[in-house]
This record gives sequence, structure tokens and C-alpha cells, in this order.
Amino acid sequence: MQLPIYLDYAATTPVDPRVISCLVQHLSRDGIFGNPSSNTHTFGYKAACAIEVAREQVADLLSAKPVEIIWTSGATEANNLALCGALRANLQKGRHLITSKTEHRAVLDVCRWLEKDGYTVSYLDANPDGLIDLEKLAAALRPDTVLVSLMHVNNETGVVQDLAAISTLTQGNGVLLHVDASQSVGKLPIDLQALPIDLLSLSAHKIYGPKGSGALFVRHCPKRQIHLKPLIHGGGQERGLRAGTLAVHQIVATGEACQIAGFEMKEERLRLKKLRNRLLLGLTKLGKITLNGHPTQNWSGILNISFAGITAEALITATPEIAVATGSACTSANIENSHVLRAMGCSATRARGAIRFSVGRFTTNEEVDYTIHVVSAAVRRLRAISPIWEQLCSATHHQVDWSAPL
Repeated sequence: MQLPIYLDYAATTPVDPRVISCLVQHLSRDGIFGNPSSNTHTFGYKAACAIEVAREQVADLLSAKPVEIIWTSGATEANNLALCGALRANLQKGRHLITSKTEHRAVLDVCRWLEKDGYTVSYLDANPDGLIDLEKLAAALRPDTVLVSLMHVNNETGVVQDLAAISTLTQGNGVLLHVDASQSVGKLPIDLQALPIDLLSLSAHKIYGPKGSGALFVRHCPKRQIHLKPLIHGGGQERGLRAGTLAVHQIVATGEACQIAGFEMKEERLRLKKLRNRLLLGLTKLGKITLNGHPTQNWSGILNISFAGITAEALITATPEIAVATGSACTSANIENSHVLRAMGCSATRARGAIRFSVGRFTTNEEVDYTIHVVSAAVRRLRAISPIWEQLCSATHHQVDWSAPL
């Protein structure tokens, strides 16, 4: 077993060797390296063909049409294009957007910017289990609501939102729905023929593909045109929605990653569920740990738990051989408590003790068992010197409830 052990797959994944092989074939003089917009010679033609194969691979994974896949530099750009593009293109209807307080910063920061530009945003609180209340969502809809943006799988807790119910509600009210599916594409089945989702973002580096590559699904339906204003101009690529020379090597690698994920998804889901349950069961023996998120409506690759009596930072420092996180990688430098856990009503103490473990394609039983051993030993050591833990042990339940919401 190699140390350190990587249990931060929700932040990023190592590129699969099969994907690497595909990627390098589209870089050098001996491979397919041409500019796909250069259609006057075979180099450009082969590159353009490779791009379209990859587009089909992504579309197949989502049960979508190839024409509905727009290449981007990742899910962050896709989110920006979806939110800003949709609102700017639909000013005749209104300037109102609905999202939740548990979204990734790649959505929340866009919303904050839109507010400065004169748009109105409604931010929904999550239930204590992380789910979005459909009645609250329905109540937030207004005649001038253009778009609802909600993530499929939460990147910190693994909570899975009910896309079928959400999309039925938005469609019934004539409102566009954008889904940040960075943590679910290639991991959970997504059928865009069945789900009336209008826009969906994905990222290659969450499914063992390269960083810097992603896509935005934009529904192509003659009866209901989805209009977007582009963010980047200059070249007219991607149906005029995303200008710039396409990165052939990254795009074909993204397609390969999606194809592999589609083939292995069912078996991988079962394997990761066993690993997650093994880890949770082992750590539960410590006592006074709390699961953050829904107990059953979750993605099995993510496990977020709080350890009473200690802080997450102290535990991470005490276990350098285990790579885990306190929350989103994009906010790991921020010492504030997780905005996701706060929106779920977790107390500051509980949030400070929260660790996100995320398992993936290369995680083994041996690594999970070693993690249980090392983390358990560290928790016991830290609790032995923690005044908070001493207080918890000596107080009654009514005097100190460490997990109570604010």
C-alpha cells in the first residue's frame, strides 16, 4: 500500500491510464493534432472528426443529442455560461434567478456578480438533511423568474437532489432549469430524454479525465428554444456559444472518460457503496460522530462526518498520511465554517469538526481499513487533550448538545 492515501476524489480525480493513452494520441506530429476549424486539409478534418466522436460519447452518457453538447474549459465556465447566458438572453421575461445556499461557489459567486449587475437572486435554505424543499422552491417562483439553478450531487455532503421532481416543477411553470452535475455525471444515471432539464454542466476532472475540460448541455428542442448569450467572442465555434480553438486532446480525453464511466458505472456504484459503508462503520465505533447529509439519498463516493470534541483542522494535521478535506477544494483556504453545513442548520461546533472523505476508482479495502485505524487513533489522542471533549463527557445531554443547529 502506497502512502499517502488519497481520499479526496470529490476535489479531483487522477486521470485514468486509458484516458491518458487517448489524450497523448492527439498531441504530437504523429497523432491527430490539427485545428478542427481548419477544414481545408486532412489534419484539421481528422481533428474535427475526433471532436465529434467525443461529443457523441458525452451525449450517449447523458442520453442526449450530440448537438446539445457545448465544449467548455470546465464546469465553472459551463455554470457561468448557463446562468449569465440564460439571464442575458431572456431579459424580456425578467431578471430573477433561484438557487440554493448549498451550491458550489462556481454558482454562488456568479449569482453574487449578477446581483451587482441588477439581477435578483433568491437563495433557498436546505433542510437539515441537505435536501431542497420543493414547496419552498415553488413558493419562490415568480412571474419574472427566468432560471432555477440547483446542483444534482452536493460536493461536500454527497446529498442527491430529486431532479425528476424539480424539473417537473420548473417545466410546469415555464422556468428554465440548470443543473450543476459536476459530482454526478458518470457516477449516477442521468437520462436527459426523460428529465426536462434545460442546461447541465459537467467537468472532466471529476470522472478521471483531464483538468481544463468540460461541457454544457443545452437542450435542442424546436418547440422550446433555449437562448443563451455567449461569454466569449471571436471565432464562432460551438454554435457561436463558445469561441476559441478547441483543445482536441482534452476533448477526446473527456469523451473517453465519459465512455469508460458509462461502461463501469453500475459496478462502480456498488463497489464504492461498500467502501463508504465500511469506512462509516469503522469510524462509528469512536462514538459521538454525526453524519452530515441525508442517510440514504446520497452519492456513495462522499462521506461527510463530524467528530465531537475536536476540530477538523486538528484531525487533518494529525493524519498527514490521509488526504481528506474539510469541504470544497475551492474554499479550503477559507477558515470559515462550511457554507453548506451552515445552510443545513449545523452548529458552528459541529461544522468545525466536519471532515469530507471521498472514495473513488482506485480506492481499496486496505486503504479504507488503514484510514479507519489512523483516524481513530488520532481522534482518541485529540479528544484526550480536548477541553471541549471533557465538557461533553461530563455534561448532560440537556446542558450541551454539540450537534444542535444555530
